[in-house]
Amino acid sequence: MALASALLQVMIDAVRKTGRPMMRDFGEVANLQVSRKGPADFVTAADVRAEQTLFELLTKARPGYGFMGEERGLIEGTDKSHTWIVDPIDGTTNFMHAMPHFAITVALERHSPDGTSEIVAGVTYNPVQNELFWAEKGKGAHLNDQRIRVSGRRDLADGLIATGLPFLGRPGHAQAIKDLHAVGQRVAGIRRLGSAALDLAWTAMGRYDAFYERGLQKWDVAAGLLLMTEAGGTVTGVSDDVDPLSGAEVVVGAPDMQVHLRKLLQAA
Repeated sequence: MALASALLQVMIDAVRKTGRPMMRDFGEVANLQVSRKGPADFVTAADVRAEQTLFELLTKARPGYGFMGEERGLIEGTDKSHTWIVDPIDGTTNFMHAMPHFAITVALERHSPDGTSEIVAGVTYNPVQNELFWAEKGKGAHLNDQRIRVSGRRDLADGLIATGLPFLGRPGHAQAIKDLHAVGQRVAGIRRLGSAALDLAWTAMGRYDAFYERGLQKWDVAAGLLLMTEAGGTVTGVSDDVDPLSGAEVVVGAPDMQVHLRKLLQAA
């Protein structure tokens, strides 16, 4: 990781150290202690341990920074200009079913005195495949030691599109079906693999040509949106007035592909 700054190296070290015990849990998935947060929305003991590990490692390296995690919410720091945004296991349902498609994702948000903010660094790590996606603002996006770029496809009919679907207890089922109908008849294929963080990372490296989803959270997308822009992609909401960083609406992809996809979703 010769190109990674000291700050990014802190993030990389944190996700790698978190991934080691997670892999032991993954190998014994049948014995995981499971509790329910809500309908079909599970949190495992591995989730809680992973977030605690990330919290300890990141706050030790940067003691004053705030911390936003999926499990514990927002913890404000003494340094009001920086906040870690963390999802300890994006793809928990996959993890619980022994499917090797999940990720640890960490982003750093920098707040300006004028009230604006931006994501300045992001890491998404799949410990099963040992694929580490990382980006720092203005310095490009990478998979392990290789620079990555979005795909060069321009015709929507050639495009492989990723998405997510609401599960039990989540709103938006009717809209999701409308979106699938609008998009599915115009593209080469649609995939739904269950981890938005990896969907964004895979789109940044060109495995997918574009990705869309509604109803996500900030921790699902923060690192991935930076990966996308640093890989040359386009990032918007479906609507003009929605900030994609909120996760409420996300449409990303290679520039031409993203524009065509967004038009289909706006008409859905």
